[in-house]
Amino acid sequence: MRVGNWSIILAALALASCGSEAPAPDPAPTREVPSDPLPVMGPERHILAFGDSLFAGYGVGEGESYPDRLQAALRARGVNAQIANAGVSGDTTAAGLARIEFVLDNAEHVPDLAIVELGGNDLLRGIAPAETRQNLAAIIMELQERDIPILLMGMRAPPNLGDAYVSDFDAIYPSLAERYGVKLVPFFLAATYDKPELIQQDHIHPTAEGIEALVAATVDQVADALPQEGEGAK
Repeated sequence: MRVGNWSIILAALALASCGSEAPAPDPAPTREVPSDPLPVMGPERHILAFGDSLFAGYGVGEGESYPDRLQAALRARGVNAQIANAGVSGDTTAAGLARIEFVLDNAEHVPDLAIVELGGNDLLRGIAPAETRQNLAAIIMELQERDIPILLMGMRAPPNLGDAYVSDFDAIYPSLAERYGVKLVPFFLAATYDKPELIQQDHIHPTAEGIEALVAATVDQVADALPQEGEGAK
């Protein structure tokens, strides 16, 4: 990774987070992504996109968030995907843990797959990696107790946080994936973090074109993480 890029990203996260306190759970926990006009045959596959501003669609237009474009990409492949966008800007892993039960209890459909993307705001606040790990583990366990398969979107710490912090943080996602047997995208922002032309002026959030790059880089893993019909959530 490039240290300069990551230093800019960390500073931009500080601006984007708007305060040090985690937000209260959103009273409208999900937004159903509209389906594309062309019909797709086959059973509906319900996916929960659970994350922060990288899922919420910060700074891009309606229909341009990662869940929006992921749904379109899956449907173009013949997967009748219906994605509920539960991304909340500013969420830490603690805030995500505080609302995961509420989101699941109020979901219109039991997800066939949950995509979990959290941790960037923990980096901003310098939260101890052990705490981040504990919160993510609790979110994973809540989903697994409900028999919901999981795809975990990994994050990586910028080098200027120090070798010990980087080592501890970067180990969180692969170790959780191994311990709990969940699928993993090792670094969600791999397709954009070092490409300024795909990043907004805040130096952290992807542009609409950047989101398309993220989707192209991860859609195969999302499709592979979807259980076969009759498996997964009941």
